[in-house]
Amino acid sequence: MTTDDDRLVRAKDLYERSVFHGEPDALAEADEILDAVEADLTLARGRIRHARYLAERQEVPEEKDLFERAASLYRALGDPRGEAEALFWIGTFEQVVRGDDAAALPAFLRAHDLATEVGDRLTLSYVVRHLGFVDMAAGDLAAARGRLEQSVALRREIGFRPGVAAGLLALAELAAEDGRAGEARALLDEAAATARTSGAAGIMRWIEAAREAVEKNDTPVPKPDPRADPDGGAAAPPGPPGQDVPESRA
Repeated sequence: MTTDDDRLVRAKDLYERSVFHGEPDALAEADEILDAVEADLTLARGRIRHARYLAERQEVPEEKDLFERAASLYRALGDPRGEAEALFWIGTFEQVVRGDDAAALPAFLRAHDLATEVGDRLTLSYVVRHLGFVDMAAGDLAAARGRLEQSVALRREIGFRPGVAAGLLALAELAAEDGRAGEARALLDEAAATARTSGAAGIMRWIEAAREAVEKNDTPVPKPDPRADPDGGAAAPPGPPGQDVPESRA
């Protein structure tokens, strides 16, 4: 596995080849390596800005600029996987921070196409989840349910169990919104068991709050709101099937 330090060492080697050994063609490779490092760093910095928004609920103006810069770099590098993730984050900014589904939709749809093309099931699980929120806001609960179920299925496939718990919670909230209280309870039970065994304490708090609303009033809980998303719209790195996936992209 190539690390950022490896890439920076390689760029330094290429500099020396150009300056000391008379190989100016080495600079093109150095530029590409450094653009890739910049893309990864810019995306990571944007995610930190988003996490700060989730913690403080104050928009960080440069968040979207960082995601757009990352998407542009990945596109120039011919890296559709990276571009898909950056586009997902652009859409998430518009949907979660600005509350503008219409502005988010083009980025989500392009991210969906790219993630599908490269087989990035993790990013795809996040994109379809947030497309489900778009459907929900438009009142199309059947389409929203299909999207959320697809997201959960993708997360099961890659062993992203905290993400499965979050997905089941969203399905439970949707079931309650649709008047299917019994199904909502069963989904909350499964979500709680999954969150408990994967150590997802933050998601467990959301599950218990939803359960309390269902049990106390036996009425629909508020429909899922991406602006109060328990997994924050945050992607996490893929891991081997059957293993928990840490939410290090949060």
